Amino acid sequence: MNWYSGRRVRSVAAATGLAALLLAAAPGVASAAGAAGGNLPPLQPRTDDLTASYRSCSEDVVYVGAAPELRAVVADSTEDNAEGEANRAGAEFEAWWTDGDGVRQQRAFTTSPLHSPVTALWRTPDDLPPDTVVSWHVRAVDDQGAVSAWSDEAPGHTCRFVIDTVGPQPAAVVSDRYPDDDSTWHDGVGVHGSFTFDSPSEDVVEYVYSFRSGLENRVRPAEPGGPATIRWMPERSGVHTLQVRALDRAGRSSAVTTHTVRVAEGRSPVAHWKLDDPAGSTTAGAEAGPVLRAGQGVVFGVPGPSRTGLTSAVALDGRGDSHLATDAPVTDTDGTFAVSAWVRPAATGTPMTVASQDTADGGSAFTLGALPADDGTAVWSFRLGTTTLTGGSLTAGKWTRLTGMRDGEDNTLRLYVDGTAVATGTGAAPVGAPGAFQVGRARGEGGARWRGEVADVRVWDRVVTGEEIDRLASRPAELAASWDIERTDDGVVPDRTGTLPLTLHGGASFTPDDPFDALDGSSHLLLNGTDGYAATGGPVVDTSESYSVGLRVRFADDTTDRPMTLLSQGNADHDAFAVRHNPATSEWQLVVTDGSGPDAGTTVTSGYAYHNSWGDEVVLVFDDAAGRVTLYVQGNAVVTAEHTAPWSSTGPLQIGRGHTSGGEWGDHLKGGVDTVRVFRGALTEQQVVMYAYLF
Repeated sequence: MNWYSGRRVRSVAAATGLAALLLAAAPGVASAAGAAGGNLPPLQPRTDDLTASYRSCSEDVVYVGAAPELRAVVADSTEDNAEGEANRAGAEFEAWWTDGDGVRQQRAFTTSPLHSPVTALWRTPDDLPPDTVVSWHVRAVDDQGAVSAWSDEAPGHTCRFVIDTVGPQPAAVVSDRYPDDDSTWHDGVGVHGSFTFDSPSEDVVEYVYSFRSGLENRVRPAEPGGPATIRWMPERSGVHTLQVRALDRAGRSSAVTTHTVRVAEGRSPVAHWKLDDPAGSTTAGAEAGPVLRAGQGVVFGVPGPSRTGLTSAVALDGRGDSHLATDAPVTDTDGTFAVSAWVRPAATGTPMTVASQDTADGGSAFTLGALPADDGTAVWSFRLGTTTLTGGSLTAGKWTRLTGMRDGEDNTLRLYVDGTAVATGTGAAPVGAPGAFQVGRARGEGGARWRGEVADVRVWDRVVTGEEIDRLASRPAELAASWDIERTDDGVVPDRTGTLPLTLHGGASFTPDDPFDALDGSSHLLLNGTDGYAATGGPVVDTSESYSVGLRVRFADDTTDRPMTLLSQGNADHDAFAVRHNPATSEWQLVVTDGSGPDAGTTVTSGYAYHNSWGDEVVLVFDDAAGRVTLYVQGNAVVTAEHTAPWSSTGPLQIGRGHTSGGEWGDHLKGGVDTVRVFRGALTEQQVVMYAYLF
């Protein structure tokens, strides 16, 4: 039987009879049932295709909020159809109930036949009684008046609904950790709490909740009318508003319950050591927690990570007495904890530990550090018990913010490198650690001692949010040099600090004082495109770390048809970076190299941008943490390239020239230059837009 098929429309009875006789006479051909002179009845509607206000018919009573819309899929049989015939079907609905006097009441409705299969609809009358079980069924009717079996005949069943006209009462909201008490600020960012919703109505089957401006979520009680509990962890401090609605079986909603919570800042670390103690110290003073005793191999007073506010760090040489330790544990490793530090490895070929805490049996409950990978690329690691996370490659001599965390709420481990989550794992069994907290080594693993520098070690007994971890890893860009180019008599342009003068060479000169023509101020640098350039006496930024450099440029009207270098810094043989423009193709080019030697690889990436005849603002940003270099023109990213092998160039900053592919100086710029800025660190996209005013 074909469920979704059409019924024929008969035209001439004699022709039908003749067709039946011909079929019967043909050898080996069976005539269709009913074709000899009968109209087959339509198909019995399936209960799976019946709904009351979109609630499926089932063995159980369904609840609706008003007189429902009943729907059924009906179809006529096609077994008696001839080729080209269509079929039509409608639906006959019946609904019945017993009133308060014990008398059966009934309503019925029949739809017009339409091309089948079709979904038939009955909008039931408003006089159906509330809070009463109403039964209903349906059968199909074709345009010849033939009917199917009722939907509740075998194998079907009777559908039933109850009209519930009373909505549920509002839910009460209770929380021990985050109560709504008007004025008290509660702990806090990174700390899990719970809210219990409970409406007095016995037919509540679901609660809908959301924090203001957030997405709605749903939670169901274990049984109708029961309470439901959710867990929540605030990721920011301030006033949070929770809104809750109770839904009953009919889908009716209660009024909204509002629960206001005042969340305090996240708890400070339970232990914190800056490790910026004076050279010769034997202990590390604590901002929080116990002091760290230093072994004889610990050297205080070495340079710390720049742009972090840390004045110094400690250096560890990887030998047995090169570590720091407390006399007692600083965190409960059975629960939620996080540990973070600035680290700068001196080597990458062996396992190394930044921080750990001792177990009772001479091992380490967790270790935060680095591991050599099978392919030779070292990776960062965070281990708890037998679970180890790895991710993010490390480079000797590079400062990195390393963070490991266990969330005891969902038993999740996370590893962050420079503020970015690089690995996540679940199911790590908690491990108790009643022993000392160690910096620079782990017990039970051959020591796995750290070689390199460490600074600003912090330990928390709560979840540290992604936003907090990102702030920990932040190293805001700071101005290294700034030249507002104005005319000088000696051809030397001082920078704002007075320590990095920019000297003019060859055919470099100043434009006449004309504030209407100058790129900025009253004058700017003018380069002739053949031998003119300006340069500092030495490197301005360490190109192995994040930096940003930019200028304003106006190309000459009769400029050349070859690439021209706007900015570069490198050594005598090639550039660590160069920014070029090719007027012939309107391309902007970004050039970076991956080493200082003659065989260093060079990457050239091109892009296009609208050219402003009055002048363009061009900014190059290298983000060491992201391993990415980006060229912006007029505040828009034009070129982005991967750059994971930076090196520290020793040559001066060049304005208007760079190295050619043959290694000679060339590609001179023809045009005007002004407002040159150099920053230690990567500018943000918002800062790039304000580049010229960042000083």
